[in-house]
Amino acid sequence: MTERFVPVAKVTEMKEGRAISREAGDHSIALCKVDGAVYAIENVCTHDDGILTGGAIEDHAIICPRHGARFDVRTGEVLRMPAAFPVKTFEIKIEGDTVLVKVDAS
Repeated sequence: MTERFVPVAKVTEMKEGRAISREAGDHSIALCKVDGAVYAIENVCTHDDGILTGGAIEDHAIICPRHGARFDVRTGEVLRMPAAFPVKTFEIKIEGDTVLVKVDAS
């Protein structure tokens, strides 16, 4: 399976401490900007498949707006239940003002 980087957003669209939703390949991605760095995680809570964007970001944790599960935006690790499984993370790179996410090529 091959992978490729796809453009998903402009850095200037992103606000510190906020997540935005984008599509990349077959994935819904939550792009999170924390301390000036951009992170990409699957935009689906592993507890009940709700979307994560819209949830608050505290430190490096995104909080699911439905039931309060927390995930580390850097690693996808579960930080608070009710989620029991991590979310997928995606490699990103920034070229100029463009954020690119690495996904499986279709």
